[in-house]
Amino acid sequence: MDFICLLLLNIFLLRTCSASPPNFVLLFADDLGFGDLGCYGHPSSLTPNLDRLATGGLRFTDFYCTSPVCSPSRASLLTGRYQTRSGIYPGVLYPGSIGGLPLNETTIAEVLKPLGYATAAVGKWHLGFGAKGMFLPTKQGFDHYLGIPYSHDMGPCRNLTCFPPDVKCFGLCDVGTVTVPLMHNEVIKQQPVNFLDLERAYSDFATTFITTSAKKKQPFFLYYPSHHTHYPQYAGPGAAGRSLRGPFGDALLEFDNTIGNLLTTLEKTGVINNTLVFFTSDNGPELMRMSRGGSAGPLKCGKGTTYEGGMREPAIAFWPGTIRPGVTHEIGSILDILPTIASLAGAKLPQVMLDGVDMTEILVNQGKSKRETMMFYPTDPNEMYGLFALRLGKYKAHFYTRGATHSGTTPDQDCPVFAVLKADPSEHYPLPLVGRPDLQAVLERIMKVKEQFEASMVFGESQILKGTDPNLEPCCNPECSPKPRCCHC
Repeated sequence: MDFICLLLLNIFLLRTCSASPPNFVLLFADDLGFGDLGCYGHPSSLTPNLDRLATGGLRFTDFYCTSPVCSPSRASLLTGRYQTRSGIYPGVLYPGSIGGLPLNETTIAEVLKPLGYATAAVGKWHLGFGAKGMFLPTKQGFDHYLGIPYSHDMGPCRNLTCFPPDVKCFGLCDVGTVTVPLMHNEVIKQQPVNFLDLERAYSDFATTFITTSAKKKQPFFLYYPSHHTHYPQYAGPGAAGRSLRGPFGDALLEFDNTIGNLLTTLEKTGVINNTLVFFTSDNGPELMRMSRGGSAGPLKCGKGTTYEGGMREPAIAFWPGTIRPGVTHEIGSILDILPTIASLAGAKLPQVMLDGVDMTEILVNQGKSKRETMMFYPTDPNEMYGLFALRLGKYKAHFYTRGATHSGTTPDQDCPVFAVLKADPSEHYPLPLVGRPDLQAVLERIMKVKEQFEASMVFGESQILKGTDPNLEPCCNPECSPKPRCCHC
């Protein structure tokens, strides 16, 4: 009883006796696999700062995104809701997409704003640009934004420099569209973006935001969705050629360097002991890129699939003095970050159906998760097929499986796009149900959970199926001609 009282007192003190409300730094990697970090077993990745977070914080082994591709995962992360509710499906948003994250969805930034938080986003947004930039971060609760509003391969890159002194980007990227812009708030500052200087600009922007907020004694929320390690990889002079993993490793190292700069700034400003730093990734590795595509480690397949390699991600929570170092095997999800931040900040939750749960008990006490299930939607979810897979405790049931172009080139014949659609009760070795009434009972429970969840799921209007309009593509010279070639500044 005394131990329970001590735990309750710990949470009470955390919420009420802090000198100021906690700060939050949310780091979101791009196409980073479960096996890509040294602290998750990769033999040659150079990530000293992420390793520091893992050594001094709580490392998750069973943490999930909600989609095996970019935009839907980002929607779920910021809203605490499956992408099917907000309409960010099927696939991803493009430069000229008419739709975007609906403005009536409530983001983490909008949850914190009523409490006086300063909010900033830096990096890859990928939740819509829209008419006159109507879906940009500054329209979704963020005071400040610096970044590319979508994926950095969504524009011609053949003649752009990705590594010094003048190593051109690998591949063609998307053609027939505008070159990728760098935006400050709602204004295009550079088009095309200078990849060699981009990470330095992001680091300077983020550290300045932290410093300014700390000087004002204003609580802050910094969201850094990195472009690293998405194709095409790039890195400036501080990381290029300095890793043992080639272009992929250099890109990862550059991301890690920025994380180091953020940690140093948190220390110098004296707020590191009042700041939760949370790191994870949007989806699994793009295995079709081979050495430039990352690693899922021991997990099956990667990006684009509902196998573990496509949706189980590295995740680390770091908060000196509050989170004890360790490893948790409890189930967590990007859906849980909004409710957790709201709980720690004492903020009100949005009055909508949330799919996330509060992880405070896991973080502060390394206790049990409130999450027992995880739902797996494919890149193109629909009400006819519903869930492709469902995890309940330590069991996972596949109702449908298929490969993906993103996970091609692997020896596993289930991973490429031409893998056959089939019913499959597990990842690799199906559990025999004959003579196992215990497993039969688990399967029956899984089916009941699936039925209840799908009955509660109301699909929002698809924002992506609204289509695209080339006239909506961001252009620093909107009146110029001919487009898209004239969009340079």
